[in-house]
Formats: sequence, structure tokens, C-alpha cells
Amino acid sequence: MYYAIDRDNDVTVHDSAPAAQDGTILFATEKQFAKVTAEWPISRFVEVWNGFAGVAGPFGSLKPVTKFMDRQTGIKRIWKAIQLLAEDVMRASIRDAEAKLKAAQATAEPAPRPRKRAAKKDATPPASPAEETSAKAPRAGSQTAKVIALLKQDGGATLEEIMAATGWLKHSVRGFISTLPKKTGLVITSTRRESDKARVYAAQ
Repeated sequence: MYYAIDRDNDVTVHDSAPAAQDGTILFATEKQFAKVTAEWPISRFVEVWNGFAGVAGPFGSLKPVTKFMDRQTGIKRIWKAIQLLAEDVMRASIRDAEAKLKAAQATAEPAPRPRKRAAKKDATPPASPAEETSAKAPRAGSQTAKVIALLKQDGGATLEEIMAATGWLKHSVRGFISTLPKKTGLVITSTRRESDKARVYAAQ
């Protein structure tokens, strides 16, 4: 797992190393996290921690703080929260994969029984590009399909809109969106809307 923290202190989880972005720190271990945050003021550790604290789900037991006694304490506590986030993102991905598998099994037609004499002569034609593309398309009504539809709408979708549509936590949404480029080939943009400072995601 790889982790990223951007300028707004938003934390995302990635299953492979993402491309470097200006203002975003990347790390995979607690030791790397300590190294890339060596220049952070203590106040930024507080901001990152409070982004987790009090959020429903696995973070419900975490309490906001006004300060950390030292840098090492902040690093250790934030690292533990990030591991909770990684587990939550993984569970969301597993649930979505299981839903796709059940849907595929429910709609799959029984395989035809092979003819004894003609079996060797029959050859399965290679899948056409259109069929291959269709196979990779998310199942209609799945959480993946919902998120992609929101991202593709004119102007994209805010973090809050995606949370409302999926029922996921803020950090789960961010983590799931970070996996979409690799899974679907979509180019995802993340911007801060000037009118209300809302985080907006869009797919191209």
C-alpha cells in the first residue's frame, strides 16, 4: 500500500505508487512518513489527525486534539489512523468486487455441453474489442457505476455528493477514487471550487 497527503491534508490510499504531484507527499511505511514530514510544523500533524478524529465508522473512537506533545507522538497516532483508512478502503473494494461477482453469476448462462465429434473442430473466436470493453465496464447499479456516473456528469461531483450516493465515509471515497484510473483508465481530476471551497472530482 502507498499513501498520499495533499496540500489540503486529505489522505488517500493507493495499491501502487501514484504519480508525484506538486504539494503531495508520498510514503509507504511509518519510517518514510516520519522522513517526508520532517519539516512539518506540529500544527499540521494536528490538522491531519483531526481530519480522522470523530468521523463515523472505524474512526469513531478517535478524539480531536488541540496539540501533540511532540512530533513522534503525532507521527505514531496518524500512522495508526492511516492503517484504519487502508483497511476501510480495502473492505469497500472487496464489497464492490463481491457484488460484481454475484451479479455475473446470476446472469451467466449455463455453458453448452460439448459435442463429442465436433468438439475438436469447434474453436472459440477471439473476443472483439467491443466485447472486451464491455467486460471491463462496471455493472449497472453498482457503487463503481454510481461513482463513475457522478464523475462524468457536467462539472463533476463534490466529495459530499459522492458520499451521499454511496453511503461511504469521506476517506473511503477518496481512497476508492484513487484506484479508478488504474481500474478503468479514466483520468480523474481533483479541484477546489472557488465559490464554496468544496472538493470537486471529475472524470475525463
